[in-house]
Amino acid sequence: MRPHSILCLLLGAWLAVVTTAAVYPDSTAIALNARRLEAAEKKFGSKARDRLEAWQALVGSSRALSESEKLRATNDFFNQIPFVSDAEHWQTNDYWATPSEMLATNGGDCEDFSIAKYFTLIALGVPVGKLRITYVKALNWNPINQAHMVLTYYETPGAVPLVLDNLIPEIRPASKRPDLIPVYAFNGSGLWLAKERGEGKSVAGGSNNIAFWRQLNARMGREFD
Repeated sequence: MRPHSILCLLLGAWLAVVTTAAVYPDSTAIALNARRLEAAEKKFGSKARDRLEAWQALVGSSRALSESEKLRATNDFFNQIPFVSDAEHWQTNDYWATPSEMLATNGGDCEDFSIAKYFTLIALGVPVGKLRITYVKALNWNPINQAHMVLTYYETPGAVPLVLDNLIPEIRPASKRPDLIPVYAFNGSGLWLAKERGEGKSVAGGSNNIAFWRQLNARMGREFD
């Protein structure tokens, strides 16, 4: 299927998403107690535990940082993880991993990078309203106009967002990323049709029946059971 067709299908699926059902990580989803760490180590090995403990150390040590410092620390941390397609990593066409799953298995695709950064920044106290998981067309990928996902941060409503991307190490304003064309964006409390570089048009109403997002949040805190 051509990338443009994929994006159209993704957009059509998300237009039914509810914009009022907020989903936020709680202490169970983000905090990894000894039992969960032991379960992860048993399932994926000692290096999996090391990566999860490093994530917890990042969260514990970064709460007092400025928001720009939190963005940089989070982006740098997760961009160390190898990019692996869902077909190779999970033997399925599309799977949205939790941050714990991504770290324990040491791999993820663009959705997983964006989701992990999103939940980590919320755990660090960045307001959910400043964060959007954003579907884009990546013009420089092969094939051209490849569907891609990034995390965007809005310092103020209507501001040009900053882009946290696994394709490049630097955080850049969207105005400095002409290779990315936004299509739509969402977070735990809303869905927006993206305009070229700004906030976009909010889409109201719908049902909480988006399978990947619902399944992802249902697994949070229970990944290694």
